[in-house]
Amino acid sequence: MSSFNLNEILKELNIPSLSSGVSTGNEWIKTSGSVIESYSPADGKLIASVTGATAGDYEQAIKKAEEAFKIWRTVPAPKRGEIVRQFGDLLRKHKDALGKLVSYEMGKSLQEGWGEVQEMIDICDFAVGLSRQLYGLTMHSERPGHRMYEQYHPIGIVGIISAFNFPVAVWSWNTALAWVCGDVCVWKPSEKTPITAVACQRIIAEVLKDNNLPEGISGLVIGDAEIGKLMASDKRVPLVSATGSTRMGISVAEAVAKRLGKSLLELGGNNAIIITPSADLKMVVPGAVFGAVGTCGQRCTSTRRLIIHESIFDKVKESVAKAYGQLKIGNPLDINNHVGPLMDKAAVETYLKALDTAKAEGAIPVVEGGTLEGAGYESGCYVKPAIFEAKNDYKIVQTETFAPILYLIKYSGEVENAIEIQNNVPQGLSSAIMTNNLKEAEKFLSYAGSDCGIANVNIGTSGAEIGGAFGGEKETGGGRESGSDAWKIYMRRQTNTINYSDSLPLAQGIKFDL
Repeated sequence: MSSFNLNEILKELNIPSLSSGVSTGNEWIKTSGSVIESYSPADGKLIASVTGATAGDYEQAIKKAEEAFKIWRTVPAPKRGEIVRQFGDLLRKHKDALGKLVSYEMGKSLQEGWGEVQEMIDICDFAVGLSRQLYGLTMHSERPGHRMYEQYHPIGIVGIISAFNFPVAVWSWNTALAWVCGDVCVWKPSEKTPITAVACQRIIAEVLKDNNLPEGISGLVIGDAEIGKLMASDKRVPLVSATGSTRMGISVAEAVAKRLGKSLLELGGNNAIIITPSADLKMVVPGAVFGAVGTCGQRCTSTRRLIIHESIFDKVKESVAKAYGQLKIGNPLDINNHVGPLMDKAAVETYLKALDTAKAEGAIPVVEGGTLEGAGYESGCYVKPAIFEAKNDYKIVQTETFAPILYLIKYSGEVENAIEIQNNVPQGLSSAIMTNNLKEAEKFLSYAGSDCGIANVNIGTSGAEIGGAFGGEKETGGGRESGSDAWKIYMRRQTNTINYSDSLPLAQGIKFDL
């Protein structure tokens, strides 16, 4: 097991045993909200506690953000990038400690915990470069002596609602880009993982203090769903970025749309890997298994379905089931373990209910699921990754279950049939095909292919690099975060026309003589 001393980690990250859950940068607001205790799903022990935000605390954070925005938007973008660079450097300094805290509080493997912090570092690097490339464009005017161009301005306060499964990375995807765009951020993290949020806020607070920047550029409001509802309904927050379930996303989208705000939604996934007769099993097995059991099946990009050609169905089933038999399940801080616990006992109940539902609908167990008990499993959050043979139209298969349950689905005929099965679910986040047939790969990537926001060839559904925009279609919400031109949603677009002539011609040749 990797060396782990919780007290040393909390000390390094400057986290007291009881912390305020509300911060406007360097200032931590004394709150009167209820105490939120964070217990590790790894061993069931208390990590630390925070006092949750009240409506009044939220109001203070928003007012500080409004004040800070007036100053921050005037700072040149490359200078804003320098602040993000310093944040990234501190993340490098604290990568080991923060990665271990992510693993311990959320339950994902230590490799994944470190990987999540690396994602934060990567998006900071991306944003630093972006700070010198916030481009507009020019176009020709139909009127003589005129010039037209487009430019982008900071949008204002960006509200961020993040989920427990990536307790710090998704926040950084949003903040790093929003900050270099000139926006300020107010973050409502999952109340299931509040301590990692406090750690991140303390790291960025150090940067803000060292650079004599105003309070409010980075706000934190840890609280229940009511805080999220306040944010979604707040006209002072022009953009709300929300990550979580489709049900939550619909609620946020409705509240934001009612006030004509903008929402960036990254919601549920029901991701499939199509496995064709030409697929290389040496690539299929690790891609499918990591996709299905990584983070104990609690990624929005987790592999939920394998759509396998009938000619190789039994061979793939046998290979994947054999690999499941080699999985090591246990404390996520032990680097020898592949799978850690589910987030909490409520997640375990959801998992067990899904197993019963799958069997009731006719799914055939290939690898039996269930809970794990005894030494090392005292938290009650450890479960066995399960595999079923199933049909795509089963209600349970159509539903995203945030747990390590994998469905094997048979297809016959050409790859178009597999693509139709893959697309026939409400969600549209990530997808993949395993094939050595160029025509199959191109069909999968064509306009008539995968309907997901992410489509991969010969890699799995889980995991994404910072350079590409991340998000999906249909009930996944349509939002895009992280790389590419995702920065544009954090800014308001403006078209400008300059007349440098001595006359005032009208567009479309309209005459208006006085």
